[in-house]
Amino acid sequence: MASPAHPHTVYIDGMAMWSPAWPDWPSAAAAFNNDSWAPPATAPPRPAPVLLAANERRRAPDSVLLALQVAQAAVALSGHAAHTLASVFTSAYGDLPIVDALCSGLASDPLMLSPTRFHHSVHNAASGYWTMASGSHASSTALAAAQHSFAAGLLEAATLCVAEQQPVLLVGYDTAACGPLASANPSRGLLAVALVLAPLAGPTSRWRLGWGVALAVAAEAAAPPGGAGDAHDPGCGISTPRSAAAQACANNAMADALPLFEALARGQASDLTLALAPTLPLPLPLPVTLPLPLPLPLPSLAPSSVQLHLQLTPMPAA
Repeated sequence: MASPAHPHTVYIDGMAMWSPAWPDWPSAAAAFNNDSWAPPATAPPRPAPVLLAANERRRAPDSVLLALQVAQAAVALSGHAAHTLASVFTSAYGDLPIVDALCSGLASDPLMLSPTRFHHSVHNAASGYWTMASGSHASSTALAAAQHSFAAGLLEAATLCVAEQQPVLLVGYDTAACGPLASANPSRGLLAVALVLAPLAGPTSRWRLGWGVALAVAAEAAAPPGGAGDAHDPGCGISTPRSAAAQACANNAMADALPLFEALARGQASDLTLALAPTLPLPLPLPVTLPLPLPLPLPSLAPSSVQLHLQLTPMPAA
């Protein structure tokens, strides 16, 4: 498969990351570049975003604290005013411990369900907390796309940034499955990431991000578009994390963000490919004539996937 074009461009003005292994982006970047990295003996304290009042921080679940911690850190690094930014919040499953608690309550004593837990269980809870805490009146989107949630969120944020010509905050986060959910849901640990994307290069722009969407047939994907320095799954051409630090987070549902943040930590130009969704395109004749012949020859179609192709280029120092 020929190297895909990157017809669209945005700029990364700020980034942030949080996990139990590191409390901020500088720590994460150092871990990704350390060949002898080992998990710390003690986990960092629970995130405590200063945007929330102390009583709100005590009541908020991990998902909200994670999301707001990385959101405020990325915005602070970007130099943009938080209340002016449109935002996209993406999570594969939302807050799984809250869901587990609600399901357990329904099974044991439905009349004692907590209204507070219920409003924390909705998928846009973190987005709502952010808009209220930051005073933002800009648009905010909450989405989910299972194991492709970060890639889907990045596509949504980059598209909004280009279409509206305005900076956009992207926040991705996921929690660990617990209770009976853990037998069916593979997400483990805590992970949150954030980017501030801008349509034009500015004084705080750190990276140029070219991006485009394409279909890739699995049989052709063995020759990935990335350079020799980029790790890809040879079976499908999808970029995969290669450092021990990144692989330690690979069981979290937001793990599809790791190749991009690992590339940001390396500080070198990189080509990356993220999976968006499986698909089965129909080979309809052009021009389409009606009525269509039925049944359509589905057995002859090769399975394909929708991919998000990224080209990272560091910006020159000011």
